[in-house]
Amino acid sequence: MDLSNKVVIVTGGARGLGEAFARGIVAAGGEVMIGDILEAEAAAVAADLGDAARSMHLDVTDPESWQAIVAATEEAFGSVTGLVNNAGAVASGVRLVDEPLDTFQSIIQTNLVGVHIGIQTVVPAMRRAHGGSIVNISSAAGLVGMELTGAYGAAKWGVRGMTKLSAVELAPERIRVNSVHPGMVLTPMTAPTGISIDEGGFPSAPAGRVGRPDELVGAITYLLGDSASYTTGAELAVDGGWTAGPPMPGH
Repeated sequence: MDLSNKVVIVTGGARGLGEAFARGIVAAGGEVMIGDILEAEAAAVAADLGDAARSMHLDVTDPESWQAIVAATEEAFGSVTGLVNNAGAVASGVRLVDEPLDTFQSIIQTNLVGVHIGIQTVVPAMRRAHGGSIVNISSAAGLVGMELTGAYGAAKWGVRGMTKLSAVELAPERIRVNSVHPGMVLTPMTAPTGISIDEGGFPSAPAGRVGRPDELVGAITYLLGDSASYTTGAELAVDGGWTAGPPMPGH
């Protein structure tokens, strides 16, 4: 996938999926600004990627932080043509009716409101660039109801809906908006659950295992690139078949 002349902001890019996306963008010829609250880790990734990458602190719940990263990206690379809204908080692991209000509001603020602020802030820059592509990272939990995901699941459904609405509203300005829905992927955020990358390590999915971050990179680079010029408002599940249906008995 060719991302030459593309400049992309990746939120939550210090590690896990976000780091994989940042590395994939640069490998495809693009330039990337890594935004994260983990400043040292983000800086290390950017340094490893060389001149095509920069990093800075980003709190996705803070409009001023968003304004700063958009301005810094335009100053460093001349424009902003892409945004990957990847940063997020993990599910609390309790039933929705049992989730404390402060926990619910905190997760919604990061996982849903943060996406909204990001879209609002980056669109003026994309107008200056005469178009762009926004990729919102939702979840398999934003496609089907999954127990014990609480505010996380609610937020990811919200991201899915926001993607559809934004795609319709921004299409006349040549700004595409799509969502990617990862299944269970082995990252620093999910590692504490004890999931395994080994075959048979995740029997809930027909693929029988969890995913690796690099297995989602192709979906992101496709949606950011010109090959996806007629793709907007779409939702792409990269989940080992988890949301397609249960595994066949005996397999």
